Amino acid sequence: MRTLAIPALLLLTLPLCAQKKPKNNLSGYDKSARATVLHNALVYVGPDTSTQKIAEVTPGHELVIIDHSGPWVKVFANTDTPDQADPDSEPEIATDAEPTPASGWIKDKGVVTPQTPNGDSLLYGMAANFEDVAEQPHAPKGAAEGAHLLYRRVAEYYPTSPLAAEAAWRAADIRWQLEKADISTLPSAKEQEAYLRPQVYEGEMKRIIKTFPGSKYAARAAYDMLDNKLCGDWQGLPKCPEQEANLYLKYAEQWKESPKAAEAVYNAVYRMGVLVTMYQVSDDRRKSQAAADRCQSLAADMHTRFPDSDFTRRAESIAYRVKQGIAIYGTDRD
Repeated sequence: MRTLAIPALLLLTLPLCAQKKPKNNLSGYDKSARATVLHNALVYVGPDTSTQKIAEVTPGHELVIIDHSGPWVKVFANTDTPDQADPDSEPEIATDAEPTPASGWIKDKGVVTPQTPNGDSLLYGMAANFEDVAEQPHAPKGAAEGAHLLYRRVAEYYPTSPLAAEAAWRAADIRWQLEKADISTLPSAKEQEAYLRPQVYEGEMKRIIKTFPGSKYAARAAYDMLDNKLCGDWQGLPKCPEQEANLYLKYAEQWKESPKAAEAVYNAVYRMGVLVTMYQVSDDRRKSQAAADRCQSLAADMHTRFPDSDFTRRAESIAYRVKQGIAIYGTDRD
């Protein structure tokens, strides 16, 4: 009986093993079959332009290669899956009409797979082009999303590429800024407490910190995530600038080599200057003087820590105005 039970157990466990998917292949498809395109590709019913068009794949969106036929590739198109960076994951950047998966044929041109020579550079370059276009006035719809997706494919398809870390960061930051802008249009964006408004999705940022620990991209990701802890509107009360100054100083201490460290300390200096004015309005001279002293001290420290930074000069300007009794917050009517 024991001898017969062992093969039976093996038969039961083999299917379970076969169903397990690699953690780095969330789409469920063989990585070698995954691909994207560098241009808008039309999907036809058959390998002929005279057949019916059934879908369109835009740059950055995924497809799975099924077969080849001369200058044509049979694909399962628009197979993008939700980001599964953490248990609270959400879909990618929302669009008015998410592409519907479709099986068909596309012309075999501009198709980039994980095996494409120099593919990481090709995708990165195209993403940078989209990002540049997205920053222009009256940018075409979908440019920012295209940049986000293309950068993301660089990190996914070429994880050992020297471009992978920056690509992952740029993808995450584009998404972050888009969601942040959307949230800023909501009535709740003016709430004083951060928890009273929707939070920007942190999954991709957390993944960067975990994947590239100690890197400048991890430091940038940590800086972006401070947005979720800031107040929406100070409402003229010292509570928020006081909390935010401490947040920025804590960041600058934790991420000493961060490219955002100088900016973080400057933000703290500015908030100390704001507190000087706020405490003067409430006639709390002791706290106003303490904030003024802290403002001067932080600005002086920046000369040593960030001597060549524009943020140091900006902090010096604030410290000078505070010393001169010029209001930093509100309107100075002297």
